[in-house]
Order: sequence, then C-alpha cells, then structure tokens
Amino acid sequence: MIVLKSTQDKVLAALQSVAGIVERRHTLPILANVLLRKTGSQVQLTTSDLEIQIRTTAELEGDAGNFATTLGARKLIDILRTMPGDQTVSLESSAGKLILKGGKSRFTLQSMPAEDFPLVQESASFGPVFSVPQKTLKSLLGQVSFAMAVHDIRYYLNGILFVAEGKQLSLVATDGHRLAFASSTLDVEVPKQEVILPRKTVLELQRLLSDKEGAIEMQFAANQAKFSFDGMEFVTKLVEGKFPDYNRVIPKNHKNIVTLGRQPLLASLQRTAIMTSEKFKGVRLNVEPGALRVASSNAEQEEAVDELDIDYGGDTIEIGFNVTYLIDALQNMSQEMVRIELSDGNSSALVTNPDDNAFKYVVMPMRI
Repeated sequence: MIVLKSTQDKVLAALQSVAGIVERRHTLPILANVLLRKTGSQVQLTTSDLEIQIRTTAELEGDAGNFATTLGARKLIDILRTMPGDQTVSLESSAGKLILKGGKSRFTLQSMPAEDFPLVQESASFGPVFSVPQKTLKSLLGQVSFAMAVHDIRYYLNGILFVAEGKQLSLVATDGHRLAFASSTLDVEVPKQEVILPRKTVLELQRLLSDKEGAIEMQFAANQAKFSFDGMEFVTKLVEGKFPDYNRVIPKNHKNIVTLGRQPLLASLQRTAIMTSEKFKGVRLNVEPGALRVASSNAEQEEAVDELDIDYGGDTIEIGFNVTYLIDALQNMSQEMVRIELSDGNSSALVTNPDDNAFKYVVMPMRI
C-alpha cells in the first residue's frame, strides 16, 4: 500500500515541523519515531517526548484506505534531505517494513506499531480559547528567552513566565543573575492566565512561529497548555512551582541614567570581552560625566580599555558585570538607542528601550 506520495519539499516540511522535540537517544526507543496516521488523503504526523506532543496534518496523496505506523524521524529527515526538492517521493508499506522511494533510490526502513506510540494524555479541563498574533508572541519570546536558566535545580527558572490579563500579555525569564521582561498590548481582552512554559517548549515555539500575519490560538489547563497555529497542534506540560515576584526585582527609582547607541556599546563590550578569562567573564564599567569606560583583564595580566563619549551628568560610578549578560541583552534588542539606569556600584542595573517601556532587562552586578 502507498501510504503517501508527494514532492520531497512537502514531505520534508511536514516532518521538520514536528521533529524538533525528538531526542536521538531515549529510554523508550519508539519516541525516536514519528507516528504517521493516514485517513483518506490526509496524513497526520505526531511526535512526542512524553511532556510535549506536536501534531500536524498534511495533504499528501496515497492509496485509498486508512493506515498507521511509526518510523525513525531523524533517519527519514536525513534521507529526504539528500533528495532534490521537486522530486516525487513515496512511502510504501510492505510486509511489516516501509519502503521509501525517490528517483532511482530505494530505502527499506524498520517500523514499529502505531498502537505502541505513547500519546500525551490531554487534560479534560482546558480553559477558554484565546488568540494572539503569531508575530507578537514570537517577538516577545525572542526578547526574553535568552535569560532563561539551563538545568537549574530551581526548575521553575528553566522556562518562561507567561502572564495574560486584560489586554496585556507579558513574558518574564530569569536565571537568578538577570531578568528579562517584555510585554505587548493586544487588540482583545484575554482571560487571566499565569503559567510557566518549559524551556524546550519555548525554544520549539520560537522555531515554529512565523513573522507573517496569522494568529496562534491557546488554552490552558492546570498543568498543560495547548497551542494551535498553521495547521499544527502543540500540547505541552507546564512547569509547576512559584515564579519569583519579578515586580520586586525591577528597580524603580535609579537616578543615574545613561542613554547611548546600542550598536557602539555592543561593539565596545565585544571588544573588551576578548580579554576576559573563560571562567570569569567580568568587565568593569566606569561611568562619569561625558564618558563611559569599559575595561577587562585576565590572569595573564592582559587588559583592554575602551571608551565611549556619552551625554551624562550624573554620579561617577564603577560597576562590574558578567559581559555575556550585557551582550545577550543588546543582541536581542533591535532599536538604535539603549538606556541604562544605575544607582551605585552595588545595585542591579536596569536596561530599557528609551522609546518603549514594554521591555526591561535587569542585571546584577558582580565583584571584580
């Protein structure tokens, strides 16, 4: 039986849209597979890692009748990638195996039964559906995701706090040393939500969301979220735990304010970062009327000093930072100017966009 038949680019696009969560090594071998379920001319592709499940439906030709099986997702993608985009490929079922044909190539692949594939148990009590523009969510994720923790024992930091209320959608990420906050005003009122999306879900949404016009529908249950967009359905477990009170972390009344070009500051930090040591990524910032000096040194007693002219008349402050934290923030901003608010050498700094109060980045100082 021919399960599906289409051009390489169509089959590959459908597979790649669901294969991002597939781990190459897994305790359950079947989780390395994609579940193919053919109903009429529609083929549904599903992947899972037991916590996240992604499903898409593609119009791919095939023989009449229904069919279901599972196949190694990465292997299938690797094979398809070697074929031309406009080449017709087919997947045929034959005696418990699957045969992939394209041009004069033929691959015989091992399959595993569809009924053994562990689907995520969806919550019975999802809240109301609401939708936001895809590009809004993609932009907000991009502004904060770099500040998520990686493998922190405080598991609620390995993700993003998602807060929707009224017409406001806000996302917050922190790893304990820095915090990024971004919000957007929506056209419609949304039901009050406050959930923590896991790191893997955040990275996958960033990969899949598009900048084009189009909405993403979402609904939340006590321990699950469901997203639907572009013919895809994405179900994920939520992170349990209490996210830190981000409003207490964001400084309110720093009186020393430096506004300067984002690109020149980024270039200066990238230059001085070269002289920091691998383990100790510290740079010193000296702010004084008219000048900002950035300096770094390492164990070999090498050093770098870079100076920028600034329009500033506040206190003279010397403060140390992990240079990576500053570079991350500046690289994920897009506007020309950046504002840095400081209190003294021991308090956290607030980095914002002078034209828009919807983005805030807090970074703790470090002793140098």
